[in-house]
This record gives sequence, C-alpha cells and structure tokens, in this order.
Amino acid sequence: MSLRAVVVDDEAPARAKLRRYLAESEGVQWIGEASDGREAVRLIQRDRPDVVFLDISMPGLDGFAVLQALGDPLPAEIVFVTAHDDQAVRAFEVHAFDYLLKPVGPERFARALARLRDKVAPALGIAGRVDGLLGDAPPPQRYLDRLLLPSGDAAELVRVERIDRIESDRNYLDVYVDGASHRLRGTLDAMQGRLNPRHFVRVNRSAIVRLDAVREVQPWPDGERRLLLADGARVTWTRRYLANLPEGLSLRA
Repeated sequence: MSLRAVVVDDEAPARAKLRRYLAESEGVQWIGEASDGREAVRLIQRDRPDVVFLDISMPGLDGFAVLQALGDPLPAEIVFVTAHDDQAVRAFEVHAFDYLLKPVGPERFARALARLRDKVAPALGIAGRVDGLLGDAPPPQRYLDRLLLPSGDAAELVRVERIDRIESDRNYLDVYVDGASHRLRGTLDAMQGRLNPRHFVRVNRSAIVRLDAVREVQPWPDGERRLLLADGARVTWTRRYLANLPEGLSLRA
C-alpha cells in the first residue's frame, strides 16, 4: 500500500515542486494540497493522510497553529518544509517526523521519504486486520535521532550520537558536536524530553551530556562528580541530578 500524502504551502511553486517529487517517488500517493492553515486543517481531518508536508510561515494559521487545531494525537506524520532554520527545536518538540529546509533538493526529499516508508509502511500492511486490538496501548515514545543545527549560512542535520553535550544559555542552547558549538533557540527542559535517557543524562541545571562521550568520572567535593568528556570539556554532575541516575547506570565501583 502507498503512503497517502498532503502538501500544505501558501506558495504555489513550492506545492508544485513537492507534487513533482511525490509523483517521481515509489510507494507514495499525493491526495491533495492546501494553500493556507485553515484549509489544511479541513483537508487533513477529512482525508486522514499518512503524511503531511507542512510549511511553517503561512497567513492566518501557521504550521504550528495547524497542529494545535488538529489536536493530540496528530492524525498523520508531519514533515515541516520551511525556509527558516530557527524553528527546528520547536518542530521536534511537537513530534515532527522531519524538518526540511527550502530549497529542498531531490536527494534530501528522497531520504526523508525512505525513512517515512520504513516507519509507516509496515503498519499500512496490517491496517484493518488488528480491528482495534492495540487501540488501548500507549503510543511509543519517540526520541530524536537527528537534530538540525545551524552551520554558517546553512544548516546540517546531525545524528544525535555525534553530540557530546548541550548547555543552556538563557533562552538558547549550545549544542557541541565534534568540538564545535551550534546555537539553537530553546530550553534544556524541552530538549531533555526529546532525547533518549538511555544515552543522554541531565547532569546539572544547565547541561545534558551523552553518556558515551564521558571519558572519566572523578570524585568532587560534597559528593558530586566531575566529568571529563571526549572533546576535553569538564562538566560537574551535581548532587541534585546524581539522585536521579538513569535506570541501569551506577557510579559505584
């Protein structure tokens, strides 16, 4: 069965480009489009697509307002398609599947579509046969596997296992990858909720570290710990956050 896709963008050329990409792709079917947020809500509620390629900046209701109007849980996977690179954290906070920066090239679009098929297509094959058997099961927790980070005048989609640490600075986050810092707008609390706690841990009020980036754990005054990370950074693991160690992690010899 094919993925059923809807395109939402207030610019006709942008909609035409995505329609062309969809027409050239296997395993996906374009079923409609909308040119503003209110039209998008009606279309999505009526046709119940599998995926929505959604612009953020639109007159009336923007992309985030569309999701708010649709309610939770969302009726489709959401792929934001936007010219703005400063909304990535917010996009993943609302559980967007992907975040494509305009102009979207065919290779980047194809990669996003392939990941969508891997996730959604197996469920399509058994739809209608489970007859509500799993209706009461809680939805799986989705954690980030990639993060869009500013890089000069462009942006780079980085796998989270390359991130060593994330530090907060008022309303911004500094994300450290391979020794370089990338600044995003957002809060550490929101980011913590989107990272798998088996791999990332909050060590103090202003820092999250990836556990595999820790090279040494040293004793520190008042029962705290001092972490030496792979990039040479030193971060204090405070007593408050030591009291909430992730399951399966022990600092005892």
